[in-house]
Amino acid sequence: MTTLSPAPTTDPLRVAAESTPTVLWNDSADPDELSRSIGFGAVGATCNPVIALAAIRAHLDVWRPRIAELAVEHPRAGESELGWMVVEELSIQAAALLHPAFVASGGRNGRLSIQTDPRLHRDADALVEQAVHFSGLAENIIVKIPATAVGIVAIEEATYRGVSINVTVSFTVAQAVAAAAAIERGLDRRAADGLPEREFGSVVTIMGGRLDDWLKAYTQKHRILIDPGYLEWAGVAALKKAHAVFVERGYRSRILSAAFRNYMQWSELQGGDLVVSPPFDWQARINENRLPVENRIDVPVDPRIIETLRAKVPEFSRAYDVDGLTPAEFDTFGATRVTLRQFLDADAQLDAIVRDILIPAP
Repeated sequence: MTTLSPAPTTDPLRVAAESTPTVLWNDSADPDELSRSIGFGAVGATCNPVIALAAIRAHLDVWRPRIAELAVEHPRAGESELGWMVVEELSIQAAALLHPAFVASGGRNGRLSIQTDPRLHRDADALVEQAVHFSGLAENIIVKIPATAVGIVAIEEATYRGVSINVTVSFTVAQAVAAAAAIERGLDRRAADGLPEREFGSVVTIMGGRLDDWLKAYTQKHRILIDPGYLEWAGVAALKKAHAVFVERGYRSRILSAAFRNYMQWSELQGGDLVVSPPFDWQARINENRLPVENRIDVPVDPRIIETLRAKVPEFSRAYDVDGLTPAEFDTFGATRVTLRQFLDADAQLDAIVRDILIPAP
């Protein structure tokens, strides 16, 4: 195990940003949190319906009058349409904060993620059209498309049409590999048709903490007793495995670690050419605890943990193996269903916020 060279600061996040290829993004487009995260070394940000909803709720003093203004400006727009206008404005503001990093990296970093509407998850054409629209909001926008069977189709086509992709609703090595291959096909089609080549900065997320959540729920439901600490390693193991596959196959996209549940989803990935995207509170805790910055990406998870998870939790092997799931099974994997339902619920809650502004309760 090699400790990486310290940077002038003692903050672990800044040390990692300045001395490793591992990149920090902020898991929110909230402008206050993002500004502070950039101070820690962040050069990107991710967002999803749940995160966008939280950011809007945290600044309702700003967004309530703006929603009222948008309703006047667009008198025929419905609740959902107005809600997405707010998400777009939030994303454009956050993208401006990251633009210097975008320019400095030649487009590899400095990107702000905006997620396609989860209500479109059954329609590849609709996902592509919305992705193209979002991509035009700012030159450093990166668009989230889910790693479902339909989403894989949309990822390839959106890449071909010039969209930088952040793959989401992704929890397994199989999903990550399928999504990366789709991005490769899209890029190859662009090259074959003579379309301009550039740095897309595309990333493929594995929501490691949500994989852990699902395996914990699975073991609870099926009355499986296992050392609970082992379940904290499942997401880390999937992320390490996927990163190794990406390096071996030379994919032009990078792995992104999201949905933090423990600090190992940051510390165990240091040294890899990938992205870690903790919520701001996790970043603050990492710095407060002065976690060591060590090159651990190639340090394998304890084989006893892997063997035990394989033996006792069949869902782990489905998540960990490159061929653990077929594309048709992406949609029915437990973590996919749970996450899509949460994203859809966040959409409904944003609609309700807009409704209360348009039609206040008597």
